[in-house]
Amino acid sequence: MRYSAVGSWPGTQPLEAARTVIGELGRPDGVPHLVELPGRGPGADLVGRGAALLVDMPVDLQPSGWRLVDHVGRDLARARSMLTTDTDALAEAADSWTGRLKVAVAGPWTLAAAVQLTRGERSVVDAGARRDLVESLAEGLAQHVADVRRLVPGAEVVVQLDEPSLPSVLAGGLPTTSGWGRLPAVEAQEVEDGLRRVLASAVDAGAVDTLVHCCAADAPLALLRGTGAAGVGLDVSTLGSRGWESVAVAVEAGTRLWAGAVPTSGALPSAQQVADAVAVPWRRVGLPAADLASVVLTPACGLAVASPDAARATLTRVREAADALAEMSSG
Repeated sequence: MRYSAVGSWPGTQPLEAARTVIGELGRPDGVPHLVELPGRGPGADLVGRGAALLVDMPVDLQPSGWRLVDHVGRDLARARSMLTTDTDALAEAADSWTGRLKVAVAGPWTLAAAVQLTRGERSVVDAGARRDLVESLAEGLAQHVADVRRLVPGAEVVVQLDEPSLPSVLAGGLPTTSGWGRLPAVEAQEVEDGLRRVLASAVDAGAVDTLVHCCAADAPLALLRGTGAAGVGLDVSTLGSRGWESVAVAVEAGTRLWAGAVPTSGALPSAQQVADAVAVPWRRVGLPAADLASVVLTPACGLAVASPDAARATLTRVREAADALAEMSSG
């Protein structure tokens, strides 16, 4: 039974964070990850790090957020520098690691929903900008995967695309810059094609596994199955009966569930309670108990807002719950 975390972590010290995550997750069934430290400020956040990977699409930070510009400026240079620092810290902390190692980046649709055109509207509103952003991220992610494989030679790289904005992109739920209207929905086929292109570039660069993580309650599982992603990452607390039925369809089609089952706020439930949060609805929708062994257990979302002690305790509970779930799958 594998276990991992989502990506973000508290604090501002990359090497300390990398050592902690490798220490907590760097075990035979664990999947440690490249740490994201948004506490350092703009450029270290999900969107800023994703923008740092874009090729030939420079961005700059404006009061309203990241915006496409004509040339690389100080803000983008800082974001790229922080990403380099993070990967170097990972290389030092994971010097002798052999096995799966995850990198998480903003997906193309979350970037398109956040990064603005030069005229100030979200990039997702412009078809040409959407195509360019998909291709740019695909190229940049391929290089990122290659860099991690070079820095950690024993790593089997897993790529996670974070897509919290995906449901809003599909439903036409993103507000305009003025806030008075909503941007048009993007066709599902275009969204699926864009995700498939970016994921394929990661695999071509040597990634051994891929997943799309969407913690929204209305994650489009049917669409995600068509992208070629090997797995989907979900906050299981948001899944009602219909959501679990969609999970069952995905699992039966060969998609691995990365189950966000350990809450990241409030009191930690027991390991058995966490395991039950996955196993009980899993069985209810008719999935075999033995197939629970394919699940990867994670926290429900990132841990950036937690204290360092709470973040470590969360990962400990993830490991303990993974052991409990493994017993349930074989019992």
